Amino acid sequence: MSKKVALITGVTGQDGAYLAEYLIKKGYIVHGLKRRSSLFNTDRIDHLYQDPHDENRNMILHYGDMTDSMNLTRIIGDVQPDEIYNLAAMSHVKVSFDTPEYTANADGIGTLRVLEAVRLLNLTQKTRIYQASTSELYGLVQEIPQKETTPFYPRSPYAVAKLYAYWITVNYREAYGMHASNGILFNHESPLRGETFVTRKVTRAVARIALNLQEKVYMGNLSSKRDWGHAKDYIKAMYLILQQDEPDDYVISTGVTTTIRDFIKMSFSEVGVEVEFRGSDEKEEGYIVSVNDEVFAKTVGEAHLPAFKKRIGNVVVGVDPAYFRPTEVDILIGDNTKARTKLGWEPTYDLKALCQDMVLHDIEVMKREEFLKNGGYRIMNYFE
Repeated sequence: MSKKVALITGVTGQDGAYLAEYLIKKGYIVHGLKRRSSLFNTDRIDHLYQDPHDENRNMILHYGDMTDSMNLTRIIGDVQPDEIYNLAAMSHVKVSFDTPEYTANADGIGTLRVLEAVRLLNLTQKTRIYQASTSELYGLVQEIPQKETTPFYPRSPYAVAKLYAYWITVNYREAYGMHASNGILFNHESPLRGETFVTRKVTRAVARIALNLQEKVYMGNLSSKRDWGHAKDYIKAMYLILQQDEPDDYVISTGVTTTIRDFIKMSFSEVGVEVEFRGSDEKEEGYIVSVNDEVFAKTVGEAHLPAFKKRIGNVVVGVDPAYFRPTEVDILIGDNTKARTKLGWEPTYDLKALCQDMVLHDIEVMKREEFLKNGGYRIMNYFE
């Protein structure tokens, strides 16, 4: 029996890396689309790499771009995939305000290019398509919690582009009988999350501050609420969506919402540090109020404890208005009832487990980076 073949756009991203590994373990041959870069950009999937001379490869990379329709059509024609997971996107909401045209081209029209390629290549009965939609579609939320029938109200160029991608996927499903489905995924994080996204920005800063390598971190709107899950759980939902007999659209979420402020406090608590916030709006700041010596020594290292304890009372979190969005999304919380009942999916990580996974990972990353930076001898103290 021949192996199933999957094509993943955005394979070098967080979701693409986890999904590629997951599908390979299930016996798939995985083809991944990656953009050409003068720098190596495959860190997340290097452990899956196989020599091109290996005749039995189950991981094959192709150069491509969501803005190049001829390239996408050629790759899909060559690969003849059973499943396409369209995960590629310019996915940073704040940056989409700076690059709105590119965001629309890659995230919106890029999805059309994939769908149209499948249609033109006469693969509509063979190839199932997963479109990575987003909770940012809900924007200025019209209902709490948000579910599949909640009206959309996008509040960023990214969300507007994804709105087009959502509806063009529905349109091609209805017009051409494609097995094309949207996964409306709420925020999902992991140690592989990009370093400019808010959760990873926080956990990296916590690691560096605990190791006395950084004084403080600047954030945007601390009161924004998000429904955060673990990417490892969410890629399983993607797979399940394409295994259904009929295509459909699903909200994938945890059903729990948390402020960025509370996520910061939770992250610091993972290393035994209590942070208290004072002030409001642009003047709000987070202070170190206490340190649990035992937890800190266990997670960060006893050698770093004396220097860190001298910083009790110091400000470690500030607010910079430059990080505010022109139009804010205040609260996102998903209703995953449909995914639970129809897909049999439910999250296995709670927010504490997710937070712990990310903080401990970033502590090890920071230790390793400083070790190598300083000739492999010791971690330098920021305050020395």
